[in-house]
Amino acid sequence: MHKQKVTWWILGGLLVLLLVTGGGLGLRSYQRKALARQYRQTTTPTIFFHGYGSSYRAERQMANYARKQGVTNTVVRANVARNGRVTWHGTIPPKARNPIILVNLDNNKMTATERKDFVKVYDQRSQYVKAVVVTMQKRYGFKHMNLVAHSMGNLLVANYIKNNAHNKHLPQIDHVVAIAGHFNGFNGEAGAKQTSIDPQTGKPDRMLPGYRALLPLRHTFPKTTQVFNIYGDQGDGNDGAVPVASARSYRYLVATRARSYQEKKITGHDAQHSRLHESQQVDRLLVNFLWRK
Repeated sequence: MHKQKVTWWILGGLLVLLLVTGGGLGLRSYQRKALARQYRQTTTPTIFFHGYGSSYRAERQMANYARKQGVTNTVVRANVARNGRVTWHGTIPPKARNPIILVNLDNNKMTATERKDFVKVYDQRSQYVKAVVVTMQKRYGFKHMNLVAHSMGNLLVANYIKNNAHNKHLPQIDHVVAIAGHFNGFNGEAGAKQTSIDPQTGKPDRMLPGYRALLPLRHTFPKTTQVFNIYGDQGDGNDGAVPVASARSYRYLVATRARSYQEKKITGHDAQHSRLHESQQVDRLLVNFLWRK
């Protein structure tokens, strides 16, 4: 009799545990579905490009935040070799909701020789962006896409747009998010810190070589693309790697043609150059801009 009571107590305890666990899982599932209803349900992919010396790992925080918010349940990786060959890790299912593609560039730095002509290098390496876009299109047939970049990734994306703006066979760009972009120079570049901009137009009083190379965007940037420019200011007009004026000079290149253009300054601890892609404040801004209804 005693053993039977113990058995019933154990069974009862297990039943309660299952009910509590199941209830918790059900609640979390309900919460995720409730969150998901706040966002647009599209099949448009969003492609993330990292910065200098970095990798796809720098993009995971933003992607994981989007997944936790119920924006998507599909995150894959595209690895780009030095020769431009793209290898895919993971598969985007048919009709996947807001899929995310994290790009990893094997060739993520420059040699000493390349640094002497980095403007040409940025232009050439925009082919890495195109390689991802073209292979993605062949695999999945996407006709629209969003592009998100941090630091050097912005120069690759900007050059990709400059070089391919008239190519109607490539997917249309719905949104561009620029994070910590050094469009008119970085701290180690001569003249970058001394440059200022017109606060209304973003036009710099001094245009460095990389910026001059992007001036065609003023005439070719897609009119259907919405742009969000996020930059950091640690209190000294700089994020530690990029002057605020350099980041904000993006306005002059694209704002008169883009469907919409907006900027957001990040201050405090999160304003540091590398922390910008680790910031939940930036995560929220990005998710709301790309997918909020």
